[in-house]
Amino acid sequence: MSRLATAYTDSAVMFRRAVRHTLRSRDTLLISLLLPVLIMLLFVYVFGGAIQVDGLYIDYVIPGIILLCTGFGASITATAVATDLRTGAVDRFRTLPIFRQALLTGHVGEGVVRNMLAVGIVLIVGLLLGFRPTASTFAWLGALAITLLFVHAITWIAVALGLLAQNPEAAGGFTYAIMFIPYISSAFVPTASMPSWLHGFAEHQPATPVIDTLRALLNGSDSGNSAGLAVAWSVGLAILGYTCAAALFARRSRT
Repeated sequence: MSRLATAYTDSAVMFRRAVRHTLRSRDTLLISLLLPVLIMLLFVYVFGGAIQVDGLYIDYVIPGIILLCTGFGASITATAVATDLRTGAVDRFRTLPIFRQALLTGHVGEGVVRNMLAVGIVLIVGLLLGFRPTASTFAWLGALAITLLFVHAITWIAVALGLLAQNPEAAGGFTYAIMFIPYISSAFVPTASMPSWLHGFAEHQPATPVIDTLRALLNGSDSGNSAGLAVAWSVGLAILGYTCAAALFARRSRT
């Protein structure tokens, strides 16, 4: 069997393992899937009436909620990786003749699938609440590609944070920044409404171009240069996350 086939087979085994572990923790899974919906309800029905945007507020806020799904999902991934380190699973697996990073790719695959499931739930509930996207088939495919790319990048970052943490509790804490970043972006309010000292950060951080691109694709408007920035940020974060995760995994596996 070729190295590529071996890597795929071993990663698939670890993916199924990660899925089983997630399904056993039903309360955590439900929170990661339903909390973004609850936040969407909060912003649409409590704050939405006071926020001025072009068009319906629910059409404006859905892309931001999609990124929130990624933040909540990152916490579960980081905690799962840190738990494997604490329980000695990494030491047991490295004694087997398997693809060295299969454990990490399995966690990443499970995290991407779980996050995309949460995104799907948000979109379904949004449609029930009045979300009316005007995207063409091509635009939907573009939105899916951008979402997958960003979710993949953040999941690798979460894996790296899980390897960096000394325990699962710390791993969950490390991901708070990922969950908090969408709030300081164009997710819920236009960045132009923010104070000048905050506006610069909101405009030049990874969440804003991704959200703006999704909003443009789903609502049939011009994304300008946000699409290029979204892809650049996502690819850059994915490379950073993978590089750090690989280095940390090699170091933690030797200790």
